Amino acid sequence: MKRMFFFAFVAFSLFSCKNENNNEETSSASSYELNVESWPKKLVINQTALDILQDWTAYQALETAFDALYKVENKEDLALTIDDLIEKQKELVASEYPEKFDIPQIKSRQKVFRTYILKIKGDLYYYQNPEESIMQMFEAYNAFRNQFNVVVNNTLDTNLILE
Repeated sequence: MKRMFFFAFVAFSLFSCKNENNNEETSSASSYELNVESWPKKLVINQTALDILQDWTAYQALETAFDALYKVENKEDLALTIDDLIEKQKELVASEYPEKFDIPQIKSRQKVFRTYILKIKGDLYYYQNPEESIMQMFEAYNAFRNQFNVVVNNTLDTNLILE
């Protein structure tokens, strides 16, 4: 009688633990959804800056990879797009900048943009909701694009300041 009670208790505890583990795995796998419609749009670049950027092939490749973000449907698509953005960003750093944009202001904004791309990759790796990181990345990307406008629109002669 004691053996039967012991075996029934062990069997009951094994089956109850197994069901709880399955519930935890399924809930963590689908813990968030992507809401592409709420993502901000890209900042418009000045025509003068666009003329300079058209010849910069590494930047054009980054633009194409960034546009793919608006077409993601799930977490796996987002992970692939982020990996592609990381590669394009590395190519942009290694490329030769146009003379007008080869300044620290552009490069620093590009580094901030890269930081948020890597933050999204970390969120995806650890199964966390990347929505906040995505918004920060869009803000950094728009600041990067805005810096092109600022550089082109700047009419101040730096030689006057340095003299």
